[in-house]
Amino acid sequence: MDLDKYMTEKKLVIEAALERFLPPADASSARLHESMRYSVFAGGKRLRPILCIAAVEALGKDPAPCLPAACALELVHTYSLIHDDLPAMDNDDLRRGKPTNHKVFGEAVAILAGDALLTLAFELVAGIDAPAAARVDMVRMLARCGGTEGLVGGQALDLSSEGKQVSEATLERIHARKTAALIETAIMFGAVCGGASPGQSDCFSAYGHALGMAFQITDDILDATGHQEKMGKRTRRDADAGKATYPARYGVDASRRFAAGYVTRAVGALAGFDERAWVLREIARPLATRDR
Repeated sequence: MDLDKYMTEKKLVIEAALERFLPPADASSARLHESMRYSVFAGGKRLRPILCIAAVEALGKDPAPCLPAACALELVHTYSLIHDDLPAMDNDDLRRGKPTNHKVFGEAVAILAGDALLTLAFELVAGIDAPAAARVDMVRMLARCGGTEGLVGGQALDLSSEGKQVSEATLERIHARKTAALIETAIMFGAVCGGASPGQSDCFSAYGHALGMAFQITDDILDATGHQEKMGKRTRRDADAGKATYPARYGVDASRRFAAGYVTRAVGALAGFDERAWVLREIARPLATRDR
């Protein structure tokens, strides 16, 4: 049970699939396609597609048919990063140690690249080898997590909360929509592809939400305490922008306790699963102490 080896192997599988699914850089609209590929292949852990695959495996099923849907999650994640980095949003110049998309290709192409990645994601999910009802469920999940109750709504709430002392409920809602929604959707894609029972689906949903909250709180902590060279992006940006974060509201030490609590909830949600869920457990456990 070597998590690093597992993550490396699955990342290679996912990146090979992404290479197949994305249009080549020299196709028509070449600059747009180059922009899409620039951000998709700029690095990253491929956490969301790996969570989808690991959830299918936790149910004892073959994840291969779900690979397009798993890759769709990475495309949505990448689209969200491209748009979040724009001057009208978070105005970032660096992502994963490289210039952000709009710095290389310009704002107009970056916006279109994000739009294209999002629409390609829906195409991939709609075309997976699964019963029609499963495909419809997954398209609905993706739409919900990407809309006003998910990524878009979370970003809007994040922007409107800058410079304000928000309530605990509002802070949790920002994190739940901006980060936890897509991570929970990744797990639920695996639940659908793996044929989870209603009870198993509920457990996966609880795991995904708690994992996503822990991930975002830890990300906020790293922004407050980390170093740009290690993070691959500008740090202290949340404080500079007056962002609503757990460290801003509660301090770093208390935020670490919040993250640890969510990790405990995530692992606890998997209590009814056997050793096949080991990857999901091992992904969660180090989150509260991650350093990048």
